[in-house]
Amino acid sequence: MITKRIIPCLDVRDGRVVKGRNFEGLQDVSDPVELGRYYSECGADELVFYDITASAEGRKLFTEVLTRVARTIFIPLTVGGGINTIEDFDRVLKCGADKVSVNSGVIRDPSLIGAAAKKYGDQCVVISADVKRVDGVFRVFAKGGRENTGMEAISWIRRCVDNGAGEVVLNSIDTDGVKQGFDLEMLQAVCSAVDVPVIASGGAGCAEDFVRLFQALPRVDAGLAASIFHYGEVSIADLKRTLRSSGINVRL
Repeated sequence: MITKRIIPCLDVRDGRVVKGRNFEGLQDVSDPVELGRYYSECGADELVFYDITASAEGRKLFTEVLTRVARTIFIPLTVGGGINTIEDFDRVLKCGADKVSVNSGVIRDPSLIGAAAKKYGDQCVVISADVKRVDGVFRVFAKGGRENTGMEAISWIRRCVDNGAGEVVLNSIDTDGVKQGFDLEMLQAVCSAVDVPVIASGGAGCAEDFVRLFQALPRVDAGLAASIFHYGEVSIADLKRTLRSSGINVRL
């Protein structure tokens, strides 16, 4: 049985972890180095680090904080934000990232995924798709959820996987920070379209939301969350015990 992963997410702006709702109203949470160390020691399976304003501000990802986080943790690290070129991949990998997440950069240049996969391997390339319903259609958004690309999301994600992305993080803007559960409809559509690991992001409000996620969609490989972990509403250890008692295989 495949082990399900629990992944905290650090949304970083100006060197601090922040969190909002529906990608808006960001509030300060904590120092990313301290928070990363905490999650590494408390049983997280991986950690995601997003420089959430890099693309919107047209700059490269800040590497000083990233390097400090990478040196502190002992779990796999996925990094995204302002990734536009192969040189950006190289830069964050040298800072300690294990995988690189792309969104706005590959929307501008779809060939980036193939080039990165060829150089670093499919397992290194993660497509992070920010998706929102617009008139009943799943649409891809860029620049931290600020810009509607007009592209239909499921076909776009499938194209990215066909080009070499080895993992998909599906960020539902509709459920982000709402704490009413993961977007099962959107996740089902993605799982039916691709054959690589899919990570669910956006909407977790309690441990039972993860139970429902993995029971309803066995194809989902991991659950990603931020605020419920940051604010101590759910501990990763307690969550994993709940999942295990519900028959879901996790690493304790």
